[in-house]
Amino acid sequence: MRQKIGITQKNLAMMTGVSTSMINQIESGRSQPSYETARKIFDSLSQLEGKSSSHTAGDFCSKDIVKLKPTNTLHDAIKKMHQLSISQIPVFSNSDVVGVVSEEGIIKHLADIGEAELKKAKLSDTMDAVPPIVDFDTPANVLVPLIRYTKCILVSKKSKIVGIITASDTLKMME
Repeated sequence: MRQKIGITQKNLAMMTGVSTSMINQIESGRSQPSYETARKIFDSLSQLEGKSSSHTAGDFCSKDIVKLKPTNTLHDAIKKMHQLSISQIPVFSNSDVVGVVSEEGIIKHLADIGEAELKKAKLSDTMDAVPPIVDFDTPANVLVPLIRYTKCILVSKKSKIVGIITASDTLKMME
């Protein structure tokens, strides 16, 4: 994004109060920035690009949400994830989101319950907490730091869930 805008690492470092060396390490993948540093960098780049409010969560979310019910089993979740090559699925009771099931969560539960119980274990007993929900018009630059701490982000419009954003969707924003 920095190169696309056409500024140097040194200029970005001065704008954000981060060392040029740190910018270089982050860009090369040798270092992971703290939440605060990442936010400063993304805010600065968004301001430079002049698009801090032009792209929103609604622009990047996947509108086809794969859903499961609390009564589905872990086996159902694994099968659907494998079929669709996805790593998390929100769990809905009617139109209300009640949790999320993820590959990471399933692996944790497998260690606790054992493979034999896989077909019986209900998502209501094993799902993780409800993921963050942002408004359709939330600026895109807010999403990248948020996705670092969660499996997915749900997008709502007029109190209805209309999309989902995953880590791979945030990579689209970088393009």
